[in-house]
Amino acid sequence: MIKINGQSETGKIQSILMKSPARAWFGQDNVKQQWRQLHYPEKPDFEKVLQEYNQFAAIIEKNVEDVYYLPEDDVTSLDSIYTHDPVIITSNGAILCRMGKKERESEPAVAGKYLKELGIPILGEIKAPGLLEGGDLVWFDDGTAAVGIGYRTNKEGVAQLRKLAGNLVKEIVEVPLPHGNGPDECLHLMSLISPIDRDLAVVYSRLMVVPFRNLLIEKGIKLIEVPDEEYGNFATNVLALGPRKCVMIAGNPRTKKALENEGATVLEYHGQDVSIKGGGGPTCLTRPLLRR
Repeated sequence: MIKINGQSETGKIQSILMKSPARAWFGQDNVKQQWRQLHYPEKPDFEKVLQEYNQFAAIIEKNVEDVYYLPEDDVTSLDSIYTHDPVIITSNGAILCRMGKKERESEPAVAGKYLKELGIPILGEIKAPGLLEGGDLVWFDDGTAAVGIGYRTNKEGVAQLRKLAGNLVKEIVEVPLPHGNGPDECLHLMSLISPIDRDLAVVYSRLMVVPFRNLLIEKGIKLIEVPDEEYGNFATNVLALGPRKCVMIAGNPRTKKALENEGATVLEYHGQDVSIKGGGGPTCLTRPLLRR
């Protein structure tokens, strides 16, 4: 068994799970068949996706010791490159989610099979009528988490998460999410917040409920506010490689500058096709297996 602990958002990433578009998208013909059904706002260009993903993967491989790639399969969709959502990693094993987006229903089992091959125990799975996606869970520390309640995750899913996690999690704060642009939009809790360090987070407060935002402030977390013009460019979706070292999509100069003013090192990749058109930023493209 490889060492695991995913109960952090900002500890230094030691190992990580990813999936290349080359193993999930296969070619432009496949993109043409799926992109509308998956509710992508625009049709991605497969060659650009590969170029952008390779740039992103190079950053990850340079900064993370062990990078594991899911193999190709014949049951998942283009969305399977967003490995953050189908599984949750605790210090004792993996919890397989149940996806709120029906086109992604096959992903948890596929990811779980590979994790078993790595020797990672499966603690259990979320079952109907429960819904839970990884993008809705944010760790404050190794015993405290917030979970967004919206179209992708429901209260029954959180109740099952509590049982499966057991004494690994002391507190789970449920955070109502807004309707946004409706159930077809990919709106997770992590669409509104990305922790950069234990006391620093990038946020889009306009879509946050007041009690959750107040809780962040009460916990001593300084909030970097993403401007309206950069929210649509996924400026809130920032992956912390470690404390105050992060990766974000290029083209968000105000958010980048605000991060640097707080002492953060910011690495960038071009993500117009692989991230923005597909609905998944750098956090979505990764599932950290071990953070320290």
